[in-house]
Amino acid sequence: MKQLPALVILFWLAAVMLAAVVDLQPDHIHLEYILAAADQHAWLGYDDLGRNILARLLSGAGVSLLVVGAVTLITLSIGTVLGLLAGFYGGWLDRLLMRITDIFLAFPGMLLAIAFAAVLGPGLNNLLLALCMTSWVGYARLTRAQALSLRQRQHVQASEALGASPWRLMRHHMLPLLAAPLVVEATYSMAGLVIAEASLSFLGLGVQAPQASWGSMLRDGVRYLLVAPHYVLATGISLMSLVLAINLLGDRLRDHWDVKRA
Repeated sequence: MKQLPALVILFWLAAVMLAAVVDLQPDHIHLEYILAAADQHAWLGYDDLGRNILARLLSGAGVSLLVVGAVTLITLSIGTVLGLLAGFYGGWLDRLLMRITDIFLAFPGMLLAIAFAAVLGPGLNNLLLALCMTSWVGYARLTRAQALSLRQRQHVQASEALGASPWRLMRHHMLPLLAAPLVVEATYSMAGLVIAEASLSFLGLGVQAPQASWGSMLRDGVRYLLVAPHYVLATGISLMSLVLAINLLGDRLRDHWDVKRA
């Protein structure tokens, strides 16, 4: 059971890579199979346009993982750099960066992402930009708090007394000790990004048709919930499994690196 979250995530990664190699034709329309149940050609049935739900699920999973990977990499880098600079130097730089962070924290992240996506317009690139503009604050606050504590450690002060540059202090003596809490924070953030991408696509502000997205599939499927429940159930269970697996993996990593529990 301990390996189950990692296995679920690996399953979706493998499925996305397989879908990239095999031409599943997620946009191919079969009008004679509109909202049809599962058969040997479509294991999860067909949607409201007669498209293969399984093929579109795998295509949508690729979009979700692309968004999660890109946004996490960008926001983790930005938040870590800003938080490390604020915690290391302090003073006016710390106050300036934290006031900017507080402004972003004053608004609910999802509403701020919706506002940015509405202003920028729908589309995958604008979706990535909107999520990047709202997802870096958690990393910045966490890194700043950890850096303030690490700045007072004896090994950091000893290296500084020996003439180590600020860059060397941050890179070699502080950043490695920040890795564990940042990885745990990134894991929880990934689960939120999967939901955020699906939510924005559900509202029509994310991935646009005919490109598949779990959010847009849920939006289209709820209209036929009574006549074709397989459409919503397949998409909803897929979304739930990925988000739950990422959260459980974050719990495992937190427990593993928790010194007090160890």
